Amino acid sequence: MASHGIPRHASLETTGEARQQELRKIEKYRDLELIVREQIAGRRYTHATLQNISELLKKNPEYYTVWNYRRQVLRHEFQQVASEESYEAEIDRIAALIRTDLQFLIPLLRSFPKCYWIWNYRMWLLEEAKHLLPNVVARQLWQEELALAGKMLSLDSRNFHGWGYRRFVVETLETLSPKEENQKNLTEAEFEYAKKMISTNLSNFSAWHYRTKLIQRLLSEKSASDEERKQMLNDELELVHRALCDPYDQSLWFYHQNLMCVFDPVKSGQTMLPNLSTTERLEYLQREIDRIQDMLDGAEDCKYLYQALIECTLLIARVEGTTPEGDQKQQILHWLSELKQLDPLRAGRWLDLELSLCR
Repeated sequence: MASHGIPRHASLETTGEARQQELRKIEKYRDLELIVREQIAGRRYTHATLQNISELLKKNPEYYTVWNYRRQVLRHEFQQVASEESYEAEIDRIAALIRTDLQFLIPLLRSFPKCYWIWNYRMWLLEEAKHLLPNVVARQLWQEELALAGKMLSLDSRNFHGWGYRRFVVETLETLSPKEENQKNLTEAEFEYAKKMISTNLSNFSAWHYRTKLIQRLLSEKSASDEERKQMLNDELELVHRALCDPYDQSLWFYHQNLMCVFDPVKSGQTMLPNLSTTERLEYLQREIDRIQDMLDGAEDCKYLYQALIECTLLIARVEGTTPEGDQKQQILHWLSELKQLDPLRAGRWLDLELSLCR
């Protein structure tokens, strides 16, 4: 029977045809996999083998064994070049092989930006460049890689694989840099890059985290004085408070929490400003409490504000070498009561803190 000229079971027929197409794809994939395994087992490290491996990885980049096959073929090609070419020709040929393989990976990264195996293989290729090529040639490849990392992060600024990869590239470029001045310039450039990415997306936790790591290095490389370090802290506090016009953004509070470590007597030695006096720590913390309390006006339902108030108040007690008492204790208990209502999933955590204050 048909309705409006369309067979009743057309959907079933379509589904059946789609299923057959899928089965044919699976069969082709298995045939290709078998061919690749046989080629590798027979040590046939040829261009044809590399092409088959490429096709297999395009279909399934998560197949890590096949990435190892690709390494085997490339290593064989590197050895062949080294045995057959003059030194200058060898360098050109190996660099071309590495560039070609790096290009092969770009469409895969666009389609599968969070696939570990693609990133791992790309890192391996660039490490090979370090070992097989002169420093100046290898550095050029790594410099181009920094531009690629920037493009990847412009497509997805929160891709933590991309941020981790960028750190890896920068660290390697520093080892390839002939002068300390170049390393310093690279750190400053990365610091500005992180700032640009934050301004593009204030919720970019990866960019904030990267900035944290760069601050310490930047101050160290500049042999910054205590005054310069204090200025850096003031700038960072101002930056995060400008961003906290949206107090509901958890990423910003993570960064704020990191900055508060500067005032912790136990942790301050590993922070950007280890030499603050007790009086200075207390002044900073009180200013933070005042600013956060101002944010509460109109945002009384924001749990992060109460958490920050509690953390800062507990830090004050730690700096003073005491435990919260009197008004300080009552304030914390009040904020905890708000948190228990706003964040019932973590009620046990807030109850434990409440009990510890009442012992």
